[in-house]
Amino acid sequence: MSYPWLRGDGRLRHLITLDGMPVAMLQRLLNSAQAMLAHAHGGLALRERLSGATLCSLFFEPSTRTRSSFQLAATRLGMDVLNFDVATSSVGKGESDRDTLATLQAMGVDAFAVRHSRDGAVAELAAAATAGTVLINAGDGRNAHPSQGLLDMLTVRQAKGDDFSRLRIVICGDVRHSRVARSDIHALRALGAGEIRVCGPANLLPDADVLAGCRVHDNFDTAIADVDAVIMLRLQRERMHEGLVPSLDGYFRAFGLSPERLRRAAPDAVVLHPGPINRGIEIDPAVADGPQSRILHQVANGVAVRMAVLSELLEQ
Repeated sequence: MSYPWLRGDGRLRHLITLDGMPVAMLQRLLNSAQAMLAHAHGGLALRERLSGATLCSLFFEPSTRTRSSFQLAATRLGMDVLNFDVATSSVGKGESDRDTLATLQAMGVDAFAVRHSRDGAVAELAAAATAGTVLINAGDGRNAHPSQGLLDMLTVRQAKGDDFSRLRIVICGDVRHSRVARSDIHALRALGAGEIRVCGPANLLPDADVLAGCRVHDNFDTAIADVDAVIMLRLQRERMHEGLVPSLDGYFRAFGLSPERLRRAAPDAVVLHPGPINRGIEIDPAVADGPQSRILHQVANGVAVRMAVLSELLEQ
């Protein structure tokens, strides 16, 4: 399968998905992010790297972590940042997504970090973008969240080393509605993870093609046994149109990560969660705030990863 989002020189044209991304490109982005981590939370060392370029955070859905970290990443690289507010924009008057993009391109915006509720929306905008404009998928529907996938892989790599082939990793929760789960699975496949386990209620699992190469479990106690990393997912009730979870207490008993359940994992297992956290529903506060949690490491890594992505897309 060829990856359609590369330029002729092998550099990224847009970041739309990790599905099919060459492993060399994925590793390059992770290495770049690791190198930028020292500059991600302050300092002036990289402020000239993308000076004069402009990023627009074009978010049609709410966000805290992703939107803020893209804005900080752009600032650390010296970019101007345009914070698009859909609530006060002409979208409310019926302006189409493409016309919004074209309008902002005409003002000289170079890069767009786009979040959208519809699967495939960012790829459609990328196809309509003018030459030289780059788009980054900041989460589209259930489809993909590639920069989150990258920061999750960076977090696991920092804790467990570069060799993913020896790792057992479980992804648990509402996989059906999770764009993060899809991007994590794409990245783990590319990096050659030793075993990818997926666990959740049958009605919260996606189609079989999404789970290709994964071992699927409906018992979390079995799925978590001896794993090296646990990636918990938020129960996305805002995307559910059916009563898929009859009892939140029952859901936590079956699929929540408690200290007792975590003890079934490897002793040095790390815990990740893309946020926002529903404490007591998918994860116990004692685990979320405990010594094996890497949740805030993920947040910190998000700035560095998005700096790496912007540099890859915009540096000449």
